[in-house]
Amino acid sequence: METTNTLYLVTGGAGFLGSVICRQLIAQGCKVRAFVLPNDPARKYVPEGVEIFEGDLTDIESLRPFFEVPEDMEAAVLHIASIVTIDPEYNQKVIDVNVGGTKNIIDLCLSMPRIRKLVYCSSTGAIPEQPEGTAIKEVDYFDETKVPGCYAMSKALATQEVLDACHHRGLNACIVHPSGIMGPEDYALGEPSKNLIRIINGELPAGIDGDFNLCDVRDLAQGTIAAVEKGRCGECYILANAPVTFKEFCRMVTDESGGKKVKVFLPIFASNIMGSVMEAQAKKTGEKPLMSRFSVYSLARNNNFDSSKAKEELGYTTRPYEETIHDQIQWLLSEGIIKPE
Repeated sequence: METTNTLYLVTGGAGFLGSVICRQLIAQGCKVRAFVLPNDPARKYVPEGVEIFEGDLTDIESLRPFFEVPEDMEAAVLHIASIVTIDPEYNQKVIDVNVGGTKNIIDLCLSMPRIRKLVYCSSTGAIPEQPEGTAIKEVDYFDETKVPGCYAMSKALATQEVLDACHHRGLNACIVHPSGIMGPEDYALGEPSKNLIRIINGELPAGIDGDFNLCDVRDLAQGTIAAVEKGRCGECYILANAPVTFKEFCRMVTDESGGKKVKVFLPIFASNIMGSVMEAQAKKTGEKPLMSRFSVYSLARNNNFDSSKAKEELGYTTRPYEETIHDQIQWLLSEGIIKPE
């Protein structure tokens, strides 16, 4: 990797994936800038050695200083920042940040002469689901009406904006599509981490008889960084893992942690009924439901994503679930988030 004259501009540098990308770049001797929201308490998780710029993706003027590169350098942009939500309902802020913010990033990449490459972090959720038994591969056109939920819709729209800019405006960019993210250093405790903690603490009365696809954040970071040099312009790369059943995942977690085993796994139809009940209760209480019909869908759908293109072209690799679970539990213990058995 060429590091001496390249400045790496990372949006979402205080987030889970963004902070790990920053950490890996710093470890490689790279010069790194992170873009974070003003007064974001998570900025303390941006690693030392990273220059921090504050602003809002939806405000292009606040982005400009972040894009100003010294004359003796060139820059690569890794656009990681987005609002992630498992609520399928339409949310204008999600669209404004994920789509409008990406349009601003594209415009600045094209208007600033020393920006040589953009890597956009999309999601496997932007790719239409295929029938069970068919591996899901990259596509070259994204239709927001073909994917469920506001987050997936926003990612499909933003991804198409990047591709259109590559094809029609001369943008040098490629796209990575991570599946779910897990692993150590998840300070914000996303849904996979919360579920892991519930399993360890014996707070999950029942599981769902489905599967999902989660990647170690360190592998996703390496794949995203590799896309800067190896990703071809206008190309998409799925960064995923092998699917794992919820039952097998729970077994691995309890084997590693020594916690109580989850003994009951509900079939999908029963889970949908329970999800409906929990959603109705949550509307009355104003609290977030432990299970929703959309979360059940995520476990019932085809989660078999084909990462062979990323492996061949980017050198992408994935470590076993057992290794990620071990490292994440050790990190949770070291942070005092969970207690030793």
